Amino acid sequence: MMITASPEVAAFIEGQGVARIFMDQEVLGKAERQGHLDTHKAAHSLEEIAAVAGVLKQAELMVRLNPLHAASADEIGAALDHGAQRLMLPMFTTRREVGHFLELVAGRVPVTFLAETPQALVRLADWLPLLVPGRDEVHIGLNDLSLGMGLNFLFEPMAGRLLDPAAERLNASGVRWGVGGIARIGQGELPAETVLGEHVRLGSRWVILSRAFHQGASSSSELLQSLDFPAEIAKLREAEASWRDTRPEELLANQQALAECAFRLGRKGEGA
Repeated sequence: MMITASPEVAAFIEGQGVARIFMDQEVLGKAERQGHLDTHKAAHSLEEIAAVAGVLKQAELMVRLNPLHAASADEIGAALDHGAQRLMLPMFTTRREVGHFLELVAGRVPVTFLAETPQALVRLADWLPLLVPGRDEVHIGLNDLSLGMGLNFLFEPMAGRLLDPAAERLNASGVRWGVGGIARIGQGELPAETVLGEHVRLGSRWVILSRAFHQGASSSSELLQSLDFPAEIAKLREAEASWRDTRPEELLANQQALAECAFRLGRKGEGA
């Protein structure tokens, strides 16, 4: 998945194998939670959603809405009227919220539930049965999950293997799921190759391409000025394929390497 509001960029990256274009209308409470983080915070307009929807031929257009609030029904209707093919609910904590959102959507499009609160992760067994396998999906969000747990680095929940029980339950349920974001191969304090190996071990089906892949580009030419996008996607695919040919013990060794790196980076936030 990749976030963009540019129809030109969306059409280009769709042709490079990006399966889902991610647009974002979440603003309620986000700045207060993530104001100190370098995360996407600008709300995409309905006009921008419609413009991107108008150019896509294969990729699915997913729109993240606000957490449930008094105007959620109106937000859902407006996003669908402007071309959203899948909706995402962030910052939920209970089975009741999951059920209410599904009632509001009323089967018009599939839903991805963004499990990014400690409560949502702990209560996964309670709300997961409400989802339709093969239609509805789950994305585990590491930024807010780590903040909610009082951690210093977003990959610490993965490092501590806190996602293992959720991954096992999701895989057994037949509900497709993904987790977090990823930088370009060869970049980042926590190597993207290491992160991909953990995706394979856990059974994650997708990842969000980080800002390192687009830097806010508004056109394909601008995107290609900063990097060779097709080559970077090919590198990710090659790394993924390599991990899929790896023995389980090597995947576990990679998890240990991820943990050592993530916890070390977390300690930086403590001044250690």
